[in-house]
Amino acid sequence: MSESAVSGAGQMTVAAAFAGMKRAVPVMFKAGCPDCRGRFELSASALRLAIGASSRTTFYSFTCPDCGASVRKPAGERIVELLTGGGVRTLRLHSTV
Repeated sequence: MSESAVSGAGQMTVAAAFAGMKRAVPVMFKAGCPDCRGRFELSASALRLAIGASSRTTFYSFTCPDCGASVRKPAGERIVELLTGGGVRTLRLHSTV
């Protein structure tokens, strides 16, 4: 790299730095409602993940967009990985022993 390229890099504007970036596509998750049997896609902001001390206390939840039911489903290790990687808000539950 030449010296002129390095010295010019310190003077780059924010607009120039982000000029080549493309808009990110939001992550969507497929889900289903056990009450109305509706099938739909939800954004990360529509889901909540609670991670407990065991598999029995680790779950994700959402409100069904079709019938309005509050849905809570168990989340295994793979589901936790997918949801956290997709930007779902996570709550860590602490056991009271």
